[in-house]
Amino acid sequence: MNVELLNPLAEAYAEQFSGTQDELLQEVAAYTYETHPHAHMLSGQVQGKLLTMISRMIRPLRILEIGTFTGYSALCLAKGLTADGLLYTIELREEDARKALNFFNKSAVKDRIKLQVGNALEIIPALNESWDLVFIDADKVNYINYYEIVLPQLNRGGFIVADNVLFHGQVLGKNVEGKNAKAIHAFNTHVKQDSRVEQVLLTVRDGLMLIMKK
Repeated sequence: MNVELLNPLAEAYAEQFSGTQDELLQEVAAYTYETHPHAHMLSGQVQGKLLTMISRMIRPLRILEIGTFTGYSALCLAKGLTADGLLYTIELREEDARKALNFFNKSAVKDRIKLQVGNALEIIPALNESWDLVFIDADKVNYINYYEIVLPQLNRGGFIVADNVLFHGQVLGKNVEGKNAKAIHAFNTHVKQDSRVEQVLLTVRDGLMLIMKK
């Protein structure tokens, strides 16, 4: 079951009345939509602006992004970094990482974005950092694993944002089917039952879970 979660007219209206993308973000979006077979994975204008707003409200010293893709969301999140802040982003696919790095190198914050290529579950412990903001947007079957590995390193009052928590509407039926939909439903349930955090599920794009560590 794939459900059209957002009326296309409402989506277009939201874009019309949301802040515009800067030139670099427009370039990333254009490249991705024109050339990438999985272009639907791009955060896009409205979600990207929301990520920027969240980051600017938090003013994080350290951001972790799990799943770089072509770099759009990292560039959005980096806009809220403190003057001495750093964003670490991890991408499994070397080709996507190379393209993202090209875009990062065009950014005014290129020296504050640290791109890592490989398995996030292996890379994260080696970073030896504590996080103010974490964005999870990688393989769905590992969402709980990513959550559990970063939560101890998340500062109290810090935030995790998890993408695709509605998974194309496939989690909405009584019988959730499909590996990824089942994994996302399990993740949502896991977070709901976790007394260490507070959370709200936002019906933006494909669903964002905003999670705060108590």
